[in-house]
Amino acid sequence: MIFKNIYKTLSTPEKSGRRIGLFRTLCAIFGGLIVAYLGMTLLVFLIPTEASKSITIPLMLNTLAWAVVALWISISPTKWIALLRSVIPSFIFAIAITFAYYGSK
Repeated sequence: MIFKNIYKTLSTPEKSGRRIGLFRTLCAIFGGLIVAYLGMTLLVFLIPTEASKSITIPLMLNTLAWAVVALWISISPTKWIALLRSVIPSFIFAIAITFAYYGSK
């Protein structure tokens, strides 16, 4: 019953489209940061050179990736979608990093 109320609260659209809200702002900042860092970590594994040489590209792209992901999360119409846009890509990148790490050994 309590989960239904939480879901209903998170899934209702904002009354004013001009205000982002604290919840979506925090999801955009921290979710964007986590997704960007996990994506850049996965990029280090996917670039076919040594890790010391391939770290340059993800370091330069990290700021751009964080900004793009944070914008993508912040323009979500509901709080629930903002939460899902932060959590689902994080899990996908974490699983891909795990497979890339243990697959390279």
